[in-house]
Amino acid sequence: MKKIAFVFTHVPHGSSGGREGLDAVLATSALTEEIGLFFLSDGVLQLLPEQQPDQILMRNYIATFGVLALYDIEQCFICTDSMVERGINPDMALVIDATRLNQQQMREHLSGYDVVLTF
Repeated sequence: MKKIAFVFTHVPHGSSGGREGLDAVLATSALTEEIGLFFLSDGVLQLLPEQQPDQILMRNYIATFGVLALYDIEQCFICTDSMVERGINPDMALVIDATRLNQQQMREHLSGYDVVLTF
């Protein structure tokens, strides 16, 4: 069974990439249990709590990250270097329980996946 990594690198609102990536994750979970989610660069913003996308007339899909556990998706990683670069405290609470890794550790974890999809 192939291991599939979903890498989120874009801001959550302003484009449909994050929402489409999350939809792809949920659809893929029906085919394999070997799924990992990686949040780096601007993708770390996907996991920030208390977002208000309605202020810019966007749909709030961030709450959907909360159902990942129901789909047995437990391998979630967030880049602490990316968080610090964006002024985010690496210890802050996120909308999901994501393992905090630095940039080098993210690369090492990603290398163990057969397929990498970027959103």
